[in-house]
Amino acid sequence: MKIDLGCGSNKHVGFWGIDRRPLSGVDLICDINNPIPLPDDSVEFVMASRSLPYVHNFVEVMTEIYRLCIHKAVVCILAPYAHYFAHMSNPLFNHKFDEYTPRYLTPFFFQPSQGARCPELLYKPEIPPPYDFRLLRMELFYQAPFVPPLYELEELEVLKTLQANVAQEIMYHLIVIKRPISTGELELLSRRHYLEPSHAAILRQYEIPK
Repeated sequence: MKIDLGCGSNKHVGFWGIDRRPLSGVDLICDINNPIPLPDDSVEFVMASRSLPYVHNFVEVMTEIYRLCIHKAVVCILAPYAHYFAHMSNPLFNHKFDEYTPRYLTPFFFQPSQGARCPELLYKPEIPPPYDFRLLRMELFYQAPFVPPLYELEELEVLKTLQANVAQEIMYHLIVIKRPISTGELELLSRRHYLEPSHAAILRQYEIPK
């Protein structure tokens, strides 16, 4: 089963839509702040497009997602980037998302391997979270005037650490880990193509400002 959390009226094709409102295309009316009435280990892909910043308790929601997912299920999260003034000022956002967020989704902290997409183990924190989501890939979406080809992606990586309002949204593909998995397998999984929200393709259509 593939589920789209907080899908609204724009449910991803081929997904089971979950939303608290009885909108067109919603298959299950459920507030994702509450337990979702689906069995353990029943979901293979979770789409969460611009919905998780609004949840009341992020850890509880991620714990529920973890319960629903099978081992090696994929979770795709698209969220507003934390270091963007318009998002900082939004009083409805309860949770912030940036390039450091994946560190807190696993009992381990990671850093990227040189020349590889898959991160390497650094150390285990003293109080681990009740789930294990490993980062497969992460992408930032930039706003004008900070867009390719005016800036190389390597330049933007540095620039976004020095000032706000460079990136406007961020997307993660995470894998659910419920059994031991090797670094080599994670590396292979990080190179696969995965589904993503339709908004991602639009955000990726950079234009040179006039």
